[in-house]
Parts: sequence; C-alpha cells; structure tokens
Amino acid sequence: MKHLKTPQVDKLDSDRKTRAIVEGMLANIRENGEEAVRGYAKNLDSWTQDFALSDEKKAKLIAQVSDQAKEDIQFAHTQIKRFAKAQRESLTDFQIDTEPGVTLGQRCVPVDCAGCYVPGGRYAHVASALMSVATARAAGVPFVVAASPPRGDAIDPAVAYAMDLAGADLILEMGGVQAVASMAMGLFGAKPADILVGPGNAFVAEAKLQLFGGVGIDLFAGPTESAVIADSTADPMTVAIDLLSQAEHGTTSPVWLFTTSSELAETVNRILPVIAKDWPTGEVAAEAWANHGEIVICDDREQMAEVSDRYACEHLQVQAEDLEWWKTRLRNYGSLFLGEGSTVTHGDKCSGTNHILPTRQAARYTGGLNVMKFLKILTWQEIQTDADPMMSSVASRLSRTEGMDAHARACDWRLQKFGKKDDWGFEVAYQERIE
Repeated sequence: MKHLKTPQVDKLDSDRKTRAIVEGMLANIRENGEEAVRGYAKNLDSWTQDFALSDEKKAKLIAQVSDQAKEDIQFAHTQIKRFAKAQRESLTDFQIDTEPGVTLGQRCVPVDCAGCYVPGGRYAHVASALMSVATARAAGVPFVVAASPPRGDAIDPAVAYAMDLAGADLILEMGGVQAVASMAMGLFGAKPADILVGPGNAFVAEAKLQLFGGVGIDLFAGPTESAVIADSTADPMTVAIDLLSQAEHGTTSPVWLFTTSSELAETVNRILPVIAKDWPTGEVAAEAWANHGEIVICDDREQMAEVSDRYACEHLQVQAEDLEWWKTRLRNYGSLFLGEGSTVTHGDKCSGTNHILPTRQAARYTGGLNVMKFLKILTWQEIQTDADPMMSSVASRLSRTEGMDAHARACDWRLQKFGKKDDWGFEVAYQERIE
C-alpha cells in the first residue's frame, strides 16, 4: 500500500480555535439568553428582525419558489418519508415471557421536541431540511423546530418551502452556534429540544458536541467526506467527477480514492484539477482536493476494504467488480453507493436514504440520521408474585456477590413476603414490618 497523494493541511490547530470560540459563545448565551443571541445575529449576520418566521412571511417566500422546484422538492420528500416510515415500521413494541410469571417488554417512544439545523451560507440546503424534519415526523415527534441562517432579509425560499412541507412547527431564521443553542435552550418561542440534528459548519458541529449531555445529538457531522473504491474496471473520468462533486461542499471537505490500479490513480490525479477549472464551483473543489484529498494504492481488494473501514468515511462509493462482495464485506461508512450508476448526489438529494451522516471516523460506531435517533427504547417488566421467589433469590445472591447489601434486602423482603420457605439455602436478612 502506498499514498500517491497525501493531505497538505493539519486540522488540529483549527479545531482548537473553533472549540474556544464556541465555548465562549455558549457561556454568553447561557448567562444572557435571548439578548446574547440577538447580539450574535446582528454582528455575524446583520440580522435585526424577528427570528420566528411568521405565516405571512412564509407564504411570501413559498410564493417565490417555482412550480418545477416545488415538484422536485415534493418528489424528494416522498422518497425520504417513504424510507423513514419503513425504518419506523422495522422497530416495534414487543413483550416476551422469559419465565413463567416474568414478562419483559419494550416501547418505542419518540422524543417530545426535535431541533433540526439546516445549513445556509454558500448553498441553500433544501435536502437537509427534508432529511431532518421529515425523518423526525416519521418517527412521531410531536413538535419540530427548524433553524436556518438568513440569506439577506430571509432564509432561502426553497428551504422555507421544504421545512413547511416536511412539517416543521416553528421555523427560526437564525444560523450558527446561536441557532443550535436557541433550540437546545428553548428560546424565541421554541420548546427546549430533546435532540439536535442536522449538518453544519465546524462551529455548528462543535456547538452540538459541547451541548451534548444536556440534550441529545444525532452524530458528529463535520465537513463532508467522500471516498471512492475503484478497481481497474472503473472509468477514471467518472471517479474524478464524483470526487470533485463532493469536494464542492467546502474547502475543508476531504475526498479520498482507494484503488488497486496505479494507472487509474495517476489518471485521476492528473485530470481532476483540469476538470475543476471548467466548473463554476471548481475553485472550491480544487482547493479541497489540494489540501485534503488523498489517493491510496492498495495491493488487492481486501486491503482496499481494510483501508476504507479504517477511514470510516461519510459517503462511500464502490466502482468495482463484484458489488455483492463489497456490500457484505464493508463495515464502516455512513452510506454506501454501489456501482457506477449510483452517485452520492442521489443520496444527498432525493433517492430516500438520509444524507445526515457520521464524519471523522464516527461511522465506526454509528450510522446516519434515522428514525431511531428520535426514539427512546424504553424497557419494562412485570414479575408476578408467584415468580418472585425465583427471581429474588438470584438477585439477592448476586447483589451480595457485588457487596450491595441494600440491593439484596429489597429482594429478601419479597422472599419474606411472597416466599414459602423458611430455609432458602442462603442467608436471607429478616426485616421487621414497621407500622
């Protein structure tokens, strides 16, 4: 294995600076609440209007969206909602009798309020609005707050339409750390969110990370990552275009190529900068490629799979023979795109799988946003009194094995109350009833 191309920028120093800035902002918002948020909105976004999008303003924004754009957004919403509903139906309440008189079960209960962040800035992330809000709704969340940074005097009209179509109860024209904090803390008419979801820039991702604990988060969603696994059968042009298409997200977005073909690797490395020169956003993509792009040449497909699992990238494309082998072999990725006919853009926009995905190797332990993120899996048990002596005997002995006498006595009391033996074969503490 060797690197034909390596990244040129170290992210650690930038991460430290971001962490310190976010810590200061969150401390200010915790202390000064809405006043602090207004200050950040004015200084960072030149925003002095109300934050909650009124019905009247929303209607005016939606009227600006073309019929074709609405049709496309509706199509994407249908696919995303359909897949999310199938996910919800795959997880059910159940109960099971594990022993005579012992019944255990689970309930799948949605959180009360979800806060959905929709990025703004360079692009209008219409699909992100659908991915977060529609998925929360499919999970059964009763109240959804959505926030997106304004672009001038309002949020993007298509984003407003997507949020409304997907079912947002409250839309905040607000971005950045202050938006995430406002949803978490329940400011400006929002209910305090139980979970924060959605992608964002480094400051948004860091804010979610620092707020975690007091509120749930979906995952760490940093700068977009994309990798292509390609063998000698792949088309270098397709590979280069797919890598560039994802580098468009921003100058800090890494894209990686894992291949067994030196010829393909060298061709992609040569033609990719040339292609970028012809694209309107090619300058952004070219900078991302120059600073963060990598090409790794592997000995065989097994080594490619090992390397890919080690990188655990957000989006993973496979343009190689034997797609079924790759589907069953690969383990660490946010979402998988099999074959030349599948590109990340499909999943990003409209195919139906969620595009809010883990980055920075978080795919080693979590998948992307899905309905389960909005659900609490609550367990319950009911033990009949005639089954209690059996269960209490084991629990009492285990408690004392651990040195937890008070735990044992809760079971000893039940043995005394419901049991029929005088000699249990182990020491049972007698508790006098106190009236």
